[in-house]
Amino acid sequence: GLTSRADQRNPKEWAEELRTHKENLAAATRAVGYATHVSYSFPDNRFDTVALLDLVKTIEKEKSSFRPDVIFTHHGGDTNIDHRQTFDGVITATRPMVGEVARIILTFETPSSTEWQAFNRPNYFRPNVFVPVSEKNLKAKLEGMACYQYESRAYPHPRSPEALTHLARYRGIQVGHEYAEAFLLIRSC
Repeated sequence: GLTSRADQRNPKEWAEELRTHKENLAAATRAVGYATHVSYSFPDNRFDTVALLDLVKTIEKEKSSFRPDVIFTHHGGDTNIDHRQTFDGVITATRPMVGEVARIILTFETPSSTEWQAFNRPNYFRPNVFVPVSEKNLKAKLEGMACYQYESRAYPHPRSPEALTHLARYRGIQVGHEYAEAFLLIRSC
């Protein structure tokens, strides 16, 4: 998520920042309670230059080793091109054929990408699944986000701790809970 901040993509120029970013990812993984994570070196904010088949093959590889019955992925209408391409890759890699292990596909909202899409776009995020979360869960999310020194921002940015808390409260209010996460159900079979 860093090399797009320069005019030319040159990961060598960003070597130190990319090393720090990978350390941030590992710290965030621990903060939210995940056991592992995997990352690839696709070009940041340039997924439209990557063949969709390359993304699909990567997703299929992970899917075959992980065998998820539920997949959470980026919303297909996000402002960020990488999110849209990831969504397309997931949908392609999880076609509902005999033997497909992923039975449920949910998209999530990404603050500063999902809500910044033009409201009149046909693929606007309209959540239809809400999962209540505890204050402890929200705290873990905020701690995880704080690990990303290059992505976290000060209020009133949508990725600030205050804004993330406001969003969790708003989503909770929508379904009668103190806090919630919102998702858009794409497939359930």
